[in-house]
Amino acid sequence: MMFWKRFAGAALTNVIKIAIFSAVLALGGCAGLMREVPQPGDPLDAVYAKLGTPTSVYRGGEEQVLEYATGPMGQFTWMAHIGADGRLVSYEQVLTGEKFATIKVDRATKEDVLRTVGRPAEVSRVAMHDYEVWSYRYREAGVWNSLMHVHFDRQGIVRMMMNGPDPRYDPKDRFW
Repeated sequence: MMFWKRFAGAALTNVIKIAIFSAVLALGGCAGLMREVPQPGDPLDAVYAKLGTPTSVYRGGEEQVLEYATGPMGQFTWMAHIGADGRLVSYEQVLTGEKFATIKVDRATKEDVLRTVGRPAEVSRVAMHDYEVWSYRYREAGVWNSLMHVHFDRQGIVRMMMNGPDPRYDPKDRFW
């Protein structure tokens, strides 16, 4: 009987050690995401110092937009808008229903979409209409795991937008 108590106690201790080690690793992985947030008016070099190298840079005249994407599996993309004077105008998380609503069907181009919400998580095609489809993972209303699909015609004009649940989070595919 004493053997089993000692064995169970050692096993429990090992489980606790593994749990603590896993938590430390997980928090260490998040440390890269915990950056100092830039403030409006910061010069471009300060934005780079605080956020690091952007995943993409989009230009529009003298202004530029720095993209900080977490994709392809992430649900967040931050955009730092730099004015003509080289200073930060705004910094925001753009994968939201409100931001997608600013994309105008039949008017917006691929470049407009890139400057608005950044690069897509996935690119596919719809043969029936010969559309290229850019898909973005996001949380609708900050709650529901969703995908926004932006459909472009051959000229690169947005012709349709559809959202729905992200199948990656479909409960029927889970083991528990």
